[in-house]
Amino acid sequence: MTEPTQGRDRLRALLDAVLAEDNTRLTDMADQAYTSPFHFSRRLTRDTGESPVALRRRVLLERAAWQIGQGSSVTDAAFAAGYESVEGFTRAFGRAFGYPPSTTTPGSGTWLPAPNGIHFHPPVHLWVEDAPKDRPGMDVTALQVHHDVDDTARLLRLAATLPEEAYRRVRAPGQTVLEWDGPEESVAAVLDHLVRTKEVWLASIEGADLPGRGADDAAALTERHADAGARWIAAVEDIGRRGAWGDRLVDALCDPPESFVLGSVVAHVLTFSAHRRQLVRHMLRAEGVKVDEGDPIAWLQDRHHDGGTR
Repeated sequence: MTEPTQGRDRLRALLDAVLAEDNTRLTDMADQAYTSPFHFSRRLTRDTGESPVALRRRVLLERAAWQIGQGSSVTDAAFAAGYESVEGFTRAFGRAFGYPPSTTTPGSGTWLPAPNGIHFHPPVHLWVEDAPKDRPGMDVTALQVHHDVDDTARLLRLAATLPEEAYRRVRAPGQTVLEWDGPEESVAAVLDHLVRTKEVWLASIEGADLPGRGADDAAALTERHADAGARWIAAVEDIGRRGAWGDRLVDALCDPPESFVLGSVVAHVLTFSAHRRQLVRHMLRAEGVKVDEGDPIAWLQDRHHDGGTR
């Protein structure tokens, strides 16, 4: 067959064929590249370490993650990625990223593990890493971080149904999670510490001033959490992208200043956030509110089941 791409980067031409919007089948890709499906697949797999169909599926999932982070609905992103149902897309997204598409936020990382360093680059381009790093198939840290943020939002919604007196009622006299944080004896106090912990650590990471104490009613906490949660996800994604888990943060907000390993900061936040979320659950149950166990397994299964729209 005549090859009309002389003088061009042949690999780039093959990638164009893989990612063209209308080339949903291997035969379509091969036709655009003026070759047989067998030779097309063999050449691309040899050059990239990934089959054409797998490469296309991965890059379109990366694009979908970016689109959702920019405000696209899960449904629109699913069909744009070539999936016939939102449920199928949600399952594929969850397997690939380790968290459901509905919890994707602006600034979230969108790259998946790749043997070739070829990734979606917004808005319509590709990015090819010079030396792609080996990445695990599922990012457990990302799953934990997204679950923490999503579960906290769920608890805030439930807390908003309580009367004011029940919301502030002392349920655990003298209860202290961390000595320097003081007592956390009510639903309001524990939720306030859940949100403020992220706000304070984000200020340290971002080099900002110590944030003032915001209002702690359920509506105000929900608004504060929406901001802090999105920024926290983006910050952890950035640490992971840079491989900066062992970097040290000199926290000038402490008196005197202290240094902390970034990985230990993330582990600290996740550890005490999980503890506080369970404390809130116990208190909500004591007030007669029906609440689940906060299990990440059930959370992910539920998101897959309902298409991530809850």
